[in-house]
Amino acid sequence: MPKTDAADSRTVALYWDFENIHAGLCEEREPGAYARGDFRFKPQEPLVDVQAIIDLASTFGPLAINRAYCNWQFFGRYRDVLLQNAVELIQLFPPGGTAKNGADIRLCLDATEDIWRFGHIGTVIIVGGDSDFVPVSQKIKAAGRTLIGVGTRKATNRHWATSCHGFRYYEDLGTRPVEQPAA
Repeated sequence: MPKTDAADSRTVALYWDFENIHAGLCEEREPGAYARGDFRFKPQEPLVDVQAIIDLASTFGPLAINRAYCNWQFFGRYRDVLLQNAVELIQLFPPGGTAKNGADIRLCLDATEDIWRFGHIGTVIIVGGDSDFVPVSQKIKAAGRTLIGVGTRKATNRHWATSCHGFRYYEDLGTRPVEQPAA
């Protein structure tokens, strides 16, 4: 067997703050809409081009972890594309109507645990624009891993973007309009 360099066998861990990326796209489409209580807690129309983000992640190596955090009861219209791309769905029920950061906290804990458990992970990609991800960026970089962030242009915190080794704006990924399922 040919000898392989350790860097050649490095894999990618992709973590999605799914509601965050979706909300950013909603806000671009209709400013203020997602903040309305009646809007957030209803079935959401697909806006995220999941395949474009998977394609980006694949340019860094094979995907070993592909996990998305969200209250999935409102995002069922993404079902087929998420299943086709083997995304592990982490269900988060918020403890209250205004509860925040549940996905951020769980994502950060999982990413930190995974980089210490799995030495083969070379690149971590976090999809979301919150400044809450800055502390986990420090842990990922301290572990010697490469960190790539993805977020929407208007909703991404600049400190989060600059804390990454590389940052990609969703709008620059060559995304396609998401097809609406037949009613």
